[in-house]
Amino acid sequence: MCDTCGCSDADVRITDHAQTVVMEQDILAKNDELASHNRAHLREGGVFAINLMSSPGAGKTTLLERTIRDSGGPCAVIEGDQETLLDAERIKATGAPVVQINTGAGCHLDAAMLHRALHSLSPAHGSTLFIENVGNLVCPALFDLGEAARVVVLSVTEGPGKPLKYPHMFAATDLVLLNKVDLLPYVDFDVAEFERDVRRVNPSATLLQVSATRGDGLTEWYDWLRRPDRS
Repeated sequence: MCDTCGCSDADVRITDHAQTVVMEQDILAKNDELASHNRAHLREGGVFAINLMSSPGAGKTTLLERTIRDSGGPCAVIEGDQETLLDAERIKATGAPVVQINTGAGCHLDAAMLHRALHSLSPAHGSTLFIENVGNLVCPALFDLGEAARVVVLSVTEGPGKPLKYPHMFAATDLVLLNKVDLLPYVDFDVAEFERDVRRVNPSATLLQVSATRGDGLTEWYDWLRRPDRS
């Protein structure tokens, strides 16, 4: 069984390569069409949507909790997980409106899921919409949701080699947040090596070092969220 997409080894062996490529292109084309619709809808509503991606345990939800509580402006959240309402309950406790999407065996959110969630959530004009994607460093990078920006969160406990192991994720992002820097004295993580590898796959990405628990770098994160060129 494939950990990312749920396909079996038998499926991979018997599927014709050309048919697989055509099917993938068809799925992505339909997704991109709906993503364009979502993007236009969000822009018309004055909503700045951020696709927040990471592996499980990188600290996305903790970062969102603190960001919402520190924020002076309206925020809304769409939570993506395979199961449970745990993260949605945490966001709900901050007072921000939230919708949970459970994907079951799915390893990512797609534009159709976001479309349905937007009709349920109806984020306020001028708000920031955080889309917390399913914890996964592979599939979410392939699916445009209609967001205005992409942010990848990586914790120092995961090791520095991720940008080269998962280049599509880091190549597709606008901002990389290196989280849990308060733990740097206790883990083997070369920050300079990590930043160098990010630059190899994405020379234009912004990099920030943060600690969602201790507060390091959050001023710079909030400044990025308020930047004047957001759209």
